[in-house]
Amino acid sequence: MKPILREYTNDEKLMQDVTSLKNQGIDNKDIYILSHDDDRTDRIANNVNANTIGLSEQDFKNVISNIFSKQGDELRTKLKEIGFSQQEAEEYEEDMDEGKVLLIVTDTQKAQEIL
Repeated sequence: MKPILREYTNDEKLMQDVTSLKNQGIDNKDIYILSHDDDRTDRIANNVNANTIGLSEQDFKNVISNIFSKQGDELRTKLKEIGFSQQEAEEYEEDMDEGKVLLIVTDTQKAQEIL
């Protein structure tokens, strides 16, 4: 089943929603934050103890290829690894180009009731 994805321009609202998810029993390992700005991504994720998509969620060959790819390609690869199609990954990456931050939840059953 495809993960649930929400887009945010307001970091505070995103952090509130992550807190709500966690209060409703969604595990940290099922909550991911992704944006074009690594510092922003890390800051939000650290504030709410959520995940960024890193080595454990990607297979080794994709990680190696990401080291040599530009950031847009890397973000699209991360989105595909977590369960989105190429077309969806391209659309979401464009939204990140516009400054949006993505909240991705892989526990779709529980998250659907909350988000």
